[in-house]
Amino acid sequence: MDNLKEVNTVNQTTQMPRIGDQAPDFEALTTTGKIKMSEFAKDKWTVMFSHPADFTPVCTTEMTGFALRKKEFEELNTELLGLSIDSIHSHIGWVDSVKQSTGVYMDFPIIADIDMKVSKLYGMLQPNESETAAVRAVFFIDPDKKIRLIMYYPLNVGRNMDEILRALEALQFSDENSVACPLDWKKGDKAIVPPPKTLKDYENRLADNSVEKTTWYLAKKQF
Repeated sequence: MDNLKEVNTVNQTTQMPRIGDQAPDFEALTTTGKIKMSEFAKDKWTVMFSHPADFTPVCTTEMTGFALRKKEFEELNTELLGLSIDSIHSHIGWVDSVKQSTGVYMDFPIIADIDMKVSKLYGMLQPNESETAAVRAVFFIDPDKKIRLIMYYPLNVGRNMDEILRALEALQFSDENSVACPLDWKKGDKAIVPPPKTLKDYENRLADNSVEKTTWYLAKKQF
């Protein structure tokens, strides 16, 4: 029985949220004050991302990358939310160090997850990579607080900011237009319209010259 309890405890602490799940709620201290996830960024998207540690090289390139492109996220109605397993004083010291050495101000909230509560809740701690540092996770959370996309990177590989922004634009575009985005889609490209569900739809699709048809089920349209 004790072994079963131990296994269940491990499962509970390592279970990862999945695409389509409601974002697990939490309260935390950040560099801009206390937040509650369920109340954060009302009516906006959230891109929440973890980094392994403050004052480290790859993390510095990534966090300055988010800061430099913060306006692009704001234009997409999106708030940034960082995290690492460091104290609030470490975070502020790192923000100051980066600002002094590069001129880049990381003024978005960074969660001080010193007790690893949020990292465990979101599956950011992956023991085969590290038991004490969060992997490079990115969670795309929509205004209804539903997780829409998840990216994971190991400790030694930095993320691609262009891809993060592209994915965010694709999610919002597909929601707005009820379409799907094909390989390498970027803003301004044609999108995939839903396939026919009946023979009547099929006949209408064949006669529709407003769409680019590859086959009856794969057709693209300019929006």
